[in-house]
Amino acid sequence: MNDQERIIELESRVAFQEDTLEKLNVAVSSQEIEIEQLKRMIKLMNQQLKNLTLELPSSAPGDEPPPPHY
Repeated sequence: MNDQERIIELESRVAFQEDTLEKLNVAVSSQEIEIEQLKRMIKLMNQQLKNLTLELPSSAPGDEPPPPHY
């Protein structure tokens, strides 16, 4: 393999690596946006769950009548 062929091979590898890096960058950026959306959804769901538990009457085990089979 002469110098010209080696240079062409190296340039080809660099081009492939640059393309791969760009694809990875796009994937990571997309995942970052999705993670932020999921965090907001979880935060909202946690708040809704807290609101529901505050609205429900407290039901301690002693407050309920025993089941009919007793």
